Amino acid sequence: MRKNIKYGKILGVIVLTSLIWIWADLAKTESFTVPNLSVYVAKSANPNLWISFDGKPSLTLKGVTLKASASKIADARRKINDGSVILQFFIDPEQEQITETGQLDTLEFLKKNDQIKQLGLTVESCDPNTIKVQVIKLEEKSLNIQCLDEDKTPLKVETIEPPKVNIYVPYYWGGDKLTAYILLSRSEIQQARKSQIDKTPYIDLVPGQPKKAESSVKVKLPPAMEGLREFNITSATIGFAFSPNLIGKYKTQLINPTDMATVSIKATPAAKRAYETQPFQMILQILDADEKTTDEKRRKVIYNFPEEFVRKDEIRLNQQPATAIFKLTPQNQ
Repeated sequence: MRKNIKYGKILGVIVLTSLIWIWADLAKTESFTVPNLSVYVAKSANPNLWISFDGKPSLTLKGVTLKASASKIADARRKINDGSVILQFFIDPEQEQITETGQLDTLEFLKKNDQIKQLGLTVESCDPNTIKVQVIKLEEKSLNIQCLDEDKTPLKVETIEPPKVNIYVPYYWGGDKLTAYILLSRSEIQQARKSQIDKTPYIDLVPGQPKKAESSVKVKLPPAMEGLREFNITSATIGFAFSPNLIGKYKTQLINPTDMATVSIKATPAAKRAYETQPFQMILQILDADEKTTDEKRRKVIYNFPEEFVRKDEIRLNQQPATAIFKLTPQNQ
């Protein structure tokens, strides 16, 4: 006798089994820690505030521990490991209501992150627990403008229109700090000797962090000097400019002196003679960070051209800047 198959009951068992497995997965939570995640400060809508992490635009969290169901953790781990998801965090000063220097609760900030929520994760813990956010008030000031080449050597200028530019700078800046800069490449220098070019001045709030003006200026350099000749200085010397904290503590060993021995320049004969009579034709800066390791270090040298002839554009480098290879050894060794 043929039995009636009760499909409804079978379907019910399948659905119930599936729900049990889903519930089991959701009930089983896991966590994993993602190391070295970057946090950035978004640009403030208020031009009168400079918001940073002690002068730096970003910092690195040692680790953020995330929690979720086993399947979501596995999916998130895979996406992070293969690079399809890159966790980065941006602090919006307006959203976080940051108006003065203080501590930001890192855990509370991360818990609101949309990227983490979209992955179905929650933040369990983080290191560090708080972040110091620095706020410095800025004032709009009128700054003089100086043109530099790629080696940061001042260039003689025929005209800059307008001659000054307004930029928001820290309220305590004064004196030499009230200078904005224009950096010109070699091709831009050649172009600016023929006609005006548009460039946007900038300031360095801190080294390596240029802040551009809102408007550009027109720059014209004088025509190239006729009579500049090529010279090779074959007995060039190099001097060492130590950080005040390192003076008397270390000796410098130059690993590649032969690479430094010759300097190719274009100059007038008078500028060439003045350059040759300088105590040093090149300067190598020795920085505080150099004492942290005994390994060989590499740094471009600064060419010690006589300022008088630089201003008149009567001397310039005719080669790529040389890189010195050096090591520091304690004075008592």
